[in-house]
Amino acid sequence: MIDPDLLKIMCCPETHQPIALAEPSLIEKLNQQIAAGQLKNRAGQPVKEKIDAGLVREDKKFLYPIRGNIPHHLNERTNSGGGGWGGNAVTGY
Repeated sequence: MIDPDLLKIMCCPETHQPIALAEPSLIEKLNQQIAAGQLKNRAGQPVKEKIDAGLVREDKKFLYPIRGNIPHHLNERTNSGGGGWGGNAVTGY
């Protein structure tokens, strides 16, 4: 997945808080919410693509998805949409 040494230096692009890999149980829960059409991104749009893994911000308010071993946490995508997520960060889980 993500190299542990790389994860140590990664942070939230917005707040610079540390991020950590999400627990598998959280990813399973989020994917169930996606399948039911209940999960929304920061832009308020429904998330339609399954999450392989995720990076959780330290305050636990947002999760940045990982798809195909690529973390999607660029600030411009998170805030204004793009990359198929319409605002990558997932909230309200």
